[in-house]
Amino acid sequence: MDEALQAQWRELLRPFAADETVGDEVFQELTARYEEDGRFYHTLDHVADVLAILNQNANLIHHLPALQLAAWFHDAIYDPRAGDNEAQSAAWAGDALRRLRLPDNLSARVSQLILMTQSHQCPPEDGDGWLLLDADLSILGADPPTYDGYARAIRQEFAFVPKIVYGSVRRQVLRRFLERERLYFHPPLFNKLEYQARVNLAREIARYVG
Repeated sequence: MDEALQAQWRELLRPFAADETVGDEVFQELTARYEEDGRFYHTLDHVADVLAILNQNANLIHHLPALQLAAWFHDAIYDPRAGDNEAQSAAWAGDALRRLRLPDNLSARVSQLILMTQSHQCPPEDGDGWLLLDADLSILGADPPTYDGYARAIRQEFAFVPKIVYGSVRRQVLRRFLERERLYFHPPLFNKLEYQARVNLAREIARYVG
């Protein structure tokens, strides 16, 4: 997969005439981040899945490179014990994009998009932002076996949390998603994923009751 992802990465940077050597260095740093011990869901597979959804819905996007870069960097820093992963990822992305000499306004937009993944909310008029959030949450609407694999992977990332505590916190998180008027903003993703996501969330919540 790394070769295919590296090809995508190079293609993303090509229009900006970024130095290829620096680009490859940043790619290797990203790869090392996503392959850290303790990651079971927040890996390069997740990045690839988000990128695939963005590419499939490119006709809905105003500035695809900004979303693609945000997808690459949004979980670059990931420590399950920390509460500022998104802020740290945004800062790390800013440093990397400066090294690549990408435009300042693009770097600022990428950081803004990454920060949106903390609350999974963005301004109503920001269609691109909502599409990134839809893509990031697409796993919730996966078929049951795939969703169950995701749930197990998240539990592995929080293996240090006692079972009872994890169940209580996880239940609260999932209920907050279920309480939303809609999980997916863009109609194609809403139509494809919304119903199954709600079924999956309810199933997992039921595991932690009692």
